[in-house]
Amino acid sequence: MTIMQDPRTTSRRSSDLSKHSADVFAEAEEHPVQVTRRDGEPLVLMSQREVDARDMLLQFAADLITVTLDDDGTLASRMARRFSWMLALSTEDQASCAQDLVNAARASFSTGQAHLAAAELTSWRETATAIAAGLTSTPVEWLDTASPVERP
Repeated sequence: MTIMQDPRTTSRRSSDLSKHSADVFAEAEEHPVQVTRRDGEPLVLMSQREVDARDMLLQFAADLITVTLDDDGTLASRMARRFSWMLALSTEDQASCAQDLVNAARASFSTGQAHLAAAELTSWRETATAIAAGLTSTPVEWLDTASPVERP
């Protein structure tokens, strides 16, 4: 999906940028803005957050392509070699994680919404980090009766 195919992208003339820069900048903080010029190719103005999200999505795509080129093992085991934090997950969770990441990537690529893949990747990585730190779903042992405390 190109910038102009993104339904959020708007188009402004370069004169708008010089005359109403605050408005154009505010718009660019929300979504990409194509700035058309009479004397040259259009330019795109967007936030650093948008650029970083697109870069992350491209890197994630490259990682997934690398995983698919490897034919040794299951999808989960191949992804765990590429994303070593997955090794903190159980075998079942690795399989769920791998499928969830592929599904989120497909949704991101087809809609141009990088945050879908970023959120899934971050969620699974943070889950693995929590498990590695010993934070598990072990039931809490509660005291059945109140322990009286004597006042001094």
